[in-house]
Amino acid sequence: MEEWADEMEVSPQERSRWLRAVWLHDALRDAPGTRGTTHGGAAADRAAQDGESDRGVLDAVRYHSSGYAGWDDVGKMLYLADFLEPGRRSRRKQRAKLAKRVPHDRDGVLREVVALQVRSRLRAGRTIHPLTVEFWNSLAER
Repeated sequence: MEEWADEMEVSPQERSRWLRAVWLHDALRDAPGTRGTTHGGAAADRAAQDGESDRGVLDAVRYHSSGYAGWDDVGKMLYLADFLEPGRRSRRKQRAKLAKRVPHDRDGVLREVVALQVRSRLRAGRTIHPLTVEFWNSLAER
């Protein structure tokens, strides 16, 4: 995320928002009582209790696993950073190529990443979260 912020020449304030979201998004991933889709909400609630008041940062953290049509840039960037993280084992070359394109084609890469997520769930016969469907539709309408 820091490299993208540098390459995209975002303001120091926006960079700070992006990095706060990155630091917070998986803070409670392994906490008792949370599971895959609830850890973002738990982390956002805890961050708000601890003083984070930026709605965009909180929404980014809360919905980073599902996507959210109401996101501003911080949510979109966190979604990309989470999916394209270099430490993930699957599709490393594809992820690296997409990550390299983010600073120059963020919205195009975002559409590709959401489409990959949706196709993967469909192929596996898994449900698609309603927020993911709304997020995809918001991107496809543009």
